[in-house]
Amino acid sequence: MSDWTSIRYDEPIERVARITLARPEVANAQDYTMLSELNEAFDRAARDPEIRVIVLAADGRHFSSGHDLRAGTSMEEIDPVGTWCHFDAPGAEGYMATEAEMYVGLCWRWRNIPKPTIAQVQGKVIAGGLMLVWPMDLIVCSEDATFSDPVVAFGVNGHEYFTHPYEVGARLAKDMLFTGRAITADEALRHGMVTRVVPSEDLESETLELASHIARRPMIGLTLAKQSVNNTLDAMGMYTAIQSAFGLHHVGHNHNLRLHDSLVDPAGIAVIRSEA
Repeated sequence: MSDWTSIRYDEPIERVARITLARPEVANAQDYTMLSELNEAFDRAARDPEIRVIVLAADGRHFSSGHDLRAGTSMEEIDPVGTWCHFDAPGAEGYMATEAEMYVGLCWRWRNIPKPTIAQVQGKVIAGGLMLVWPMDLIVCSEDATFSDPVVAFGVNGHEYFTHPYEVGARLAKDMLFTGRAITADEALRHGMVTRVVPSEDLESETLELASHIARRPMIGLTLAKQSVNNTLDAMGMYTAIQSAFGLHHVGHNHNLRLHDSLVDPAGIAVIRSEA
C-alpha cells in the first residue's frame, strides 16, 4: 500500500472503505499501474472483515478521461491476477491477452466483489472511465457529470468492458456509440444508469450517507442480494455479450493495424477533439 502512486485508500466512516483515483493532473487517465493498484485496493477492502461497503472516488475536476494514450503497453512490472499469460507473445496474442487481463478481466472481477460498491462521480467520464464506473453496484454523480464513449471514431466498437446495452438500454447505447456524444447526469438517471444525481457540493456527503446506510445491513444479506441481482444479469447473457464484443474489439484493432499501422485509426483523435 505504501508504494501506491496513482490511488489513495482510507476509511472515512465506520465500515466503509474509500479508494480514490489520484492522478488529477491527467484527469485520472488510467494506465496499467493505476489499474493494478486499484485491484490491490479492492482486494484489501474485500478481505477486510470490518468493511461492508466500498466507495470509488476521484480527485480533481473529472472522474476519469479514460485510457492514458501516452502510456506504454508493457506488462513487465505488473503481476497478473487472472489466468492469462504470454503478454509478450508476438502478433495479436500478446496484446489481446493484455487487454483481456487489464480491462475485461479486472472489470469483471470488481463487478463480482461480494460487497456493495458505490462510484462517486463528478465531471467527465470518458470511454475507459466508464470501465471503472460500470462495474460498481451503485453510482452517485454530481449534476455536472457527463458520460461518453466516443471511441468508434478510432475504428473500434467501444471500450473493452462492453456492457453498454445493460447500462443504458439498446437505443441509447447505439446513440452514444454512433455519435460519440456525452449523456448528461439527468439523462443517465432517466435510463437507470446512475442511482442518484446530487449538487456538486453535496457529492461526497451524499455518497457517504448512502454508504453508511447500506453498511448497517448484515454482510451476508448484502452479499446474497448482490449475487442474486448479478445472477439475473448473468442469466441474461451479460458475460457472453462482453466476450463477443471483446472479440469484435480486436477485429477493429487488427483492421487498424493493417490500414494505419496503429491499434486505432489516428484520424479519430481529431474527430473526438473537434466534438469535445
